[in-house]
Amino acid sequence: MDEIEAFLTGRIWLRDHTPFQKEDIDTRINDGRIRTIPGITGRQCARCREKDPRLIAEFACSRCGKNCFYCRHCLNMGRVSSCTELITWANPSSSGGHLHSFVWNGTLTAAQQKASDELLASFHKKEDHLIYAVCGAGKTELLFPPIFDALATGKRVCLAAPRTDVVLELAPRLKAAFPDTVIHALYGGAPKEAGFAQLILATTHQLYRFEDAFDVMIVDEADAFPYTADKTLQRAVQKAKKQGAPVAYVTATPSRKLLRSIKNQSHIFRRYHGHPLPEPVYRPLWNYRKAFRKGRVPPKLKSWVEDNAARGRPFLLFLPTVELIDETIPYFQAIHPGIRAVHAEDPDRKENVLKLRRGEIPGLVTSTILERGITIRNVQVAVVGADEAIFTPSALIQIAGRVGRAADCPAGDVVLFHNGISRRMDEVRHLIRSYNKGGAPS
Repeated sequence: MDEIEAFLTGRIWLRDHTPFQKEDIDTRINDGRIRTIPGITGRQCARCREKDPRLIAEFACSRCGKNCFYCRHCLNMGRVSSCTELITWANPSSSGGHLHSFVWNGTLTAAQQKASDELLASFHKKEDHLIYAVCGAGKTELLFPPIFDALATGKRVCLAAPRTDVVLELAPRLKAAFPDTVIHALYGGAPKEAGFAQLILATTHQLYRFEDAFDVMIVDEADAFPYTADKTLQRAVQKAKKQGAPVAYVTATPSRKLLRSIKNQSHIFRRYHGHPLPEPVYRPLWNYRKAFRKGRVPPKLKSWVEDNAARGRPFLLFLPTVELIDETIPYFQAIHPGIRAVHAEDPDRKENVLKLRRGEIPGLVTSTILERGITIRNVQVAVVGADEAIFTPSALIQIAGRVGRAADCPAGDVVLFHNGISRRMDEVRHLIRSYNKGGAPS
């Protein structure tokens, strides 16, 4: 493969936004190696497949001098309109012949091995599969053998996740396990990587830019927002894989729809190290917003932060809104100047998570953006306003799942500060207790 073929194979890309010389692209279009696709056809976006008339909008186009339609839904990836062209490699060649290695030195538990074998069998039969496993069960590791089997037989694999943080967490682990495989990590703002990637890690949004590309598709954190709430992301998964290719859905908190619709399932309700999941404890924090408005941290919360900072235990403190994070971070920094705030729009989020992992800062005040996809040894967690609607049962289970993931630190704090115990909080504690007894409730 030349560089352009390696880049465009399986991809759909805006012709005017390619990272290659225009002359090189035009030459390959003229000789038939690159195929062009109208950006909007029949008032449907060819990239994200959106066709909601509220999102396919008409405008006076200065480019062609006519009234064009454009897609509002995927606009942040570059405007797709009636007169723009998308391009893809017309006849991708085989990537076979590359030798892959698998150098992971760990050992799967009996439950992990069973789930891994079942997943591999589903892949061989080209059937979808659900991995329903608690946080800390070792879901990523049990994926390694099926991924290696696919790579070794010349298949192209995609591991997609709804959130950038999950991709950033998985990328170094996959690259370490498969050191001879070209692996690309794709997310908003990701650096361009060279070569043809036989294994791609991507946010589900990046799948808008792929079509008929993958022989095996894995969707990690398949219950997470925004994937579950956006049908175009669900369609993107189907569009990005080849026809008939299997999809594996991996999650600790599957939706009822997933549980009902996927025939092949593997369940793991025990962590890989055998210790129970930490159960949440409830602590009232009456009128905490009033205390924050007065410029102070409520005493119970202040004591929890001070104690963890003094003992050198990294912590994640979840607040219900970004506005509350911005308002209160100065108060927490008065307790310890090293505390940082992170949320979805924070440009320093990646660096601050790394600082916490390296022990350079004591803790993070965060939104639900860090409810999943982050593993930090000996981390403690607390939720302020755990009774508020933003903290759904799946969010609280994922937050609790950050704690006790390491075999040498299997316990820790999961504190739910509240203004009144909610039914959702009780549901989460009941579910965790059920897992610890060996299974999910009926």
